[in-house]
Amino acid sequence: MLQRVRDGKTKTILVAGGAGFVGSHLCDSLLLRGNRVICVDSFLTGSKANVRPLENHPNFRLIEKDICGLFDIDEPVDQVYNLACAASPPQYQADPMHTMMTCVTGTANLLSIAERHGASFLQASTSEVYGDPEEHPQREDYRGNVSCTGPRACYDEGKRAAEALCFDMLRAGRTDARVVRIFNTYGPRMQPNDGRIVSNLLVQAISGSPLTIYGSGEQTRSFCFVTDLVAGLMALMDVDPNPGVPVNIGNPGEFTINELAEMVVAMVPTASEIVYRPLPMDDPQRRRPDISRAQQLLGWEPKIALAEGLQQTADWFISALAERGSRPKTVRAQQRPDLTKELSIGA
Repeated sequence: MLQRVRDGKTKTILVAGGAGFVGSHLCDSLLLRGNRVICVDSFLTGSKANVRPLENHPNFRLIEKDICGLFDIDEPVDQVYNLACAASPPQYQADPMHTMMTCVTGTANLLSIAERHGASFLQASTSEVYGDPEEHPQREDYRGNVSCTGPRACYDEGKRAAEALCFDMLRAGRTDARVVRIFNTYGPRMQPNDGRIVSNLLVQAISGSPLTIYGSGEQTRSFCFVTDLVAGLMALMDVDPNPGVPVNIGNPGEFTINELAEMVVAMVPTASEIVYRPLPMDDPQRRRPDISRAQQLLGWEPKIALAEGLQQTADWFISALAERGSRPKTVRAQQRPDLTKELSIGA
């Protein structure tokens, strides 16, 4: 297996989806380590505002590109992080075919880049591969309770296929591929209209709108602050040897959606009433990671409690929405870029 090693030297790191919520935080952390970062993003769900502060950084380069199209990088690359996919149901269901192709074709394209450059590769997978789990908490060896034909399948099955590609490339000795399964993540730079539960409740509370809960609100989730997640991603990329197995990264604290809403109401003075709506199809009832593998292999565990992280996120949303000067709009379908169109590349 080809692999470039530059111990003690600056690494060049490709971050696909680097202008997204998690990706932009990852770019920040990698630059702080003294690395050179190449951010690739189509801006379908990413935001130029997230990487604008990095535009003049001497070690940062931005390439506007959809990873579903073939491309290569014209300089040596040491590591590739693949975070390039819409991650909330309203976003990935807006164009389900493109979501599936981003997971499969896009991942294959990035794996090819990693292979050509002898780079290590990290695939951002998801807790959604466990479906509506019958095992609780979820361990990495649990194979899931999934629907391959439902409205969430474009994302869930796409991510499962991407994992299969990564491990096939690893077993073939072609790419040093690693897979992380990410559980619910939140923090500054979430899009106000992304449809995730934390952003939904905070934006509604700040706007004085009713807080919407789907189903009874007794379904549970775990919530990992974005800086904790990024630390886990980098730890998995850097661990030697390659674990050769998927690794859960998330916060094992488990809260009902009702408990989360009550925390938001107590935290945001403008919060209004809570209203209940029907539960979407295939929405999981319980979700909580078993992080024993991450603790043992990486020495990683989350540090930020939900109350602390939620306050930081609320403060960021209050500032961001004030700058916009208008109420956030609901999520609507977005047209994907024309993959045959030449996109601009800037340093």
